[in-house]
Amino acid sequence: MKFLVDRCAGHRLAEWLRDKGHDVVESSERGEDPGDEVILEWATNERRILITMDKDFGELVFKKGHAHAGLLRLPDVRLEQRIDLMQRLLEEQATALEEGAIVTVRGDRVRVSLPDEEH
Repeated sequence: MKFLVDRCAGHRLAEWLRDKGHDVVESSERGEDPGDEVILEWATNERRILITMDKDFGELVFKKGHAHAGLLRLPDVRLEQRIDLMQRLLEEQATALEEGAIVTVRGDRVRVSLPDEEH
């Protein structure tokens, strides 16, 4: 899978995904933070699933109707839990992620919104 890892999601998660054979770009590799809209545009144009801790991306997609190629939102997931959680999500939600779903994790709850369910 192809991912764009937002700087807030962490370099360690990006490295772990690379080690698993995924095509990963970190937003921090592209310089200063250009803002959420530009990061979402990069991910969309490159057909990458955006991984972020930032809640603002949900607003861009759900309320403002911005296009995306998949979004994995981890707003409340602590650093030490992210890799274990990512392993589980790749096992359980790979098809949904590949189809452009928005996956939001809050505590033990995982919410999956497929593209045709978003609006």
